[in-house]
Amino acid sequence: MASLFKAPTNNTLQLHKLDLFTGSSRINRQSSNSDNGNVAFSRKRSLVPPVLSMSATGASTKEHLETPMSKNLHIPIMVNSCTGKMGKAVIKAADAAGLELVPVSFGTEEESGQKVEVCGKEIQVHGLSDRESVLASVFDKYPNMIVVDYTVPAAVNGNAELYSKVGVPFVMGTTGGDRVRLHETVENSNVYAVISPQMGKQVVAFLAAMEIMAEQFPGAFSGYSLQVLESHQAGKLDTSGTAKAVISCFQKLGVSFDKDQIQMIRDPKQQLEMVGVPEEHLLGHAFHMYHLTSPDQTVSFEFQHNVCGRSIYAEGTVDAVLFLSKKVQSKADKCIYNMIDVLREGNMR
Repeated sequence: MASLFKAPTNNTLQLHKLDLFTGSSRINRQSSNSDNGNVAFSRKRSLVPPVLSMSATGASTKEHLETPMSKNLHIPIMVNSCTGKMGKAVIKAADAAGLELVPVSFGTEEESGQKVEVCGKEIQVHGLSDRESVLASVFDKYPNMIVVDYTVPAAVNGNAELYSKVGVPFVMGTTGGDRVRLHETVENSNVYAVISPQMGKQVVAFLAAMEIMAEQFPGAFSGYSLQVLESHQAGKLDTSGTAKAVISCFQKLGVSFDKDQIQMIRDPKQQLEMVGVPEEHLLGHAFHMYHLTSPDQTVSFEFQHNVCGRSIYAEGTVDAVLFLSKKVQSKADKCIYNMIDVLREGNMR
């Protein structure tokens, strides 16, 4: 089957034509060889639709982050779920940026008591039973500490309540959970936090552009139909928060679309054959495609952003930590921030 995503060969923003989209923009459901009923794209006319595409690969974190301004910052950072792939990526990025790694992390009850070595540093993992006393003790020892959370959706609200109760500033990179309750928890505690379902700075900039367009041109795509596909590693349990955010913008632009219509791809075979994910990144990628079609099917727009690896999120997380540390030290009036706030600050490395 033809690939829904054709990733560019470099890491720059590109305007190009997807191989698959070479005609009109009507989407049909067709069975693949395995009769799995995935969305396939067929064309009636030889129209060339405009495409906005972003692609990033997992380049060296140290190469991106190690700058003279970012070394020896002495900002303590505690990374929870340090045994996970995202946790490890953040630790490496933080180490390259000169942050001080707190040798404590929270994990599952099964991981409790383990010692994990990352970047030559040994980290003690604690389970659920003694989290509050451990966190209070660590915060007492590292009063300028920022916690980074990349755990699981089911733990989002409980973890936020814990951080808020102890009074520890935190960066919440974990998606899912009850987001309204999450914000209410932080608001009621006056704890400083950066909360964002998307930590990749360049992707966040794209989201910001979408929000500006939705605000300034409401209803511009009224009557258009929308198809959305997102592919992530099999271990991602929830629907992409980024996709939901982009869809919200399209809804403000006049598009009728239910988020339950998002096509989630988690099967590695489909990711290889249908989506075009490089095999080496099956365990860590984020591919998104949004396809808009006019009512008469004579006009189509396609947006895509493809990420391979986790370095883009790790870099953004470190920027969020630096940003939040400044807000804490300056006793800023505002307590809850997102990655757009981080971008607007303009002090990224």
